[in-house]
Amino acid sequence: MYNRRKTKVVNFAEQQVGGKAPISVQSMCNTKTENVEATVKQIKELEAVGCEIIRVAVPDENSAQALSEIKKRIKIPLVADIHFDYKLALMAVENGVDALRINPGNIGSDQRVKEVALACKNNDIPIRVGSNSGSIEKELLKKYGGPTAAAMVESALRNVRILEENNFDKIVISLKSSHISTTIKAYKLMAKKVNYPFHIGITESGTPWRGTIKSAAGIASLLTQGLGDTLRVSLTGDPV
Repeated sequence: MYNRRKTKVVNFAEQQVGGKAPISVQSMCNTKTENVEATVKQIKELEAVGCEIIRVAVPDENSAQALSEIKKRIKIPLVADIHFDYKLALMAVENGVDALRINPGNIGSDQRVKEVALACKNNDIPIRVGSNSGSIEKELLKKYGGPTAAAMVESALRNVRILEENNFDKIVISLKSSHISTTIKAYKLMAKKVNYPFHIGITESGTPWRGTIKSAAGIASLLTQGLGDTLRVSLTGDPV
């Protein structure tokens, strides 16, 4: 393995990400988060096979309220996946989540981003930001001629800068394409610009057979180049 990229350390509860910490393995539940029993059952199954950080979708208030009970019954850090509604991010923080996955650019005004950043800062909660090939802004797609590595990096940096402007730096960055070569190029390019830890993986990798091969090729390529601090294999099917 190449020398690992030097990054700052970001803590997901007691789980360190970045620096000299071992590369952690993440997963994401495919249960309805408001169904506490089913979600906790799946998380415990994931814990048993070595999952170290778990993410759940928070699309509504019921899901946000369920986080508190879920958190009480699991051992690994809990990440809330938030899209568009900053109030859900604030509710997730109030309910004891260990980290957020948001894109500051899609939760509204500067004031809303400031509120979320302040809540996370006050509770020592990190934020994972980034971009994937399907979420790049239209003007960047036009500028770069499609979902290129450079377009992904510029899109992600917009979100990073929004948080930095609010004096927030507990940041983890992800850059995921369904194309392995684009993903690798994006992380290599971003590594020259920031020292935040990287969450790595291949997005929309597919079914367990095809997706496992594709993810293994992409993730292994990144790791052998010293890139990656936490990883998730994204497959269609049972996360366990």
